[in-house]
Amino acid sequence: MPTSPRDLVRRVRRGIRTAVDDAIPVAWEELSKRALIGPHSARARRFRRFGDGSAICFPVAALYGEEYIELGAGCIVGPYASLSAGVMPGQVLDHAPVVRIGDGVLIGKGSGIVAHEYVEIGDGVFTGHHVYITDANHGYEDVTRTIGEQFAPPRPVRVGAGSWLGHGTVVLPGADIGRHVAVGAGSVVTGVLPDFCVAVGNPARVVRQYDDEQGWTKVDHLRVGGRPAFAAVMDR
Repeated sequence: MPTSPRDLVRRVRRGIRTAVDDAIPVAWEELSKRALIGPHSARARRFRRFGDGSAICFPVAALYGEEYIELGAGCIVGPYASLSAGVMPGQVLDHAPVVRIGDGVLIGKGSGIVAHEYVEIGDGVFTGHHVYITDANHGYEDVTRTIGEQFAPPRPVRVGAGSWLGHGTVVLPGADIGRHVAVGAGSVVTGVLPDFCVAVGNPARVVRQYDDEQGWTKVDHLRVGGRPAFAAVMDR
């Protein structure tokens, strides 16, 4: 049976849709490769330092204050990430660097590093997706102004070399994370975490610590007088 004009039109339309559907991911992949910021790109020249073999993946959510940012060698900043120094684009700061990222660092997809004073990320730090690191926060004391209009004084942040920040970790102003520290997914770091430990929770607390003689040992915060806290409560 000969093909009717209507069936022919449907086949042509179906073929076009299939071709377009196949072409979109290929085009997006090619665009992502060409649009990433590498050490030889024009955008990289804005940075205080942009190390060899490093890349900031496309698309970028926010990027400004590059002249105050140092990015080490062999780093990867995942897509949809935010990386900023200062409150707004074009702000003139009185010192540099404001963000210092060491060598061999991996910043996960959708993560943000927002610095007003100083954020340091050591060599070999890896993060999961959607990790947020900042030295800045808003104030709330003046009830005649919105909280968004108020800024608390920034407090420097450090993430020690070789550490891992799990998916969704938040690192807040004043946090000081030591070397080789594993921070569990969804944790909120507000203070000091010593070298060679595992920390989880909100606020993040150390649950394992490394000792040269004993190796990795548990840290029990829920013990009273050598007994589990719930048992001590039951004895009351």
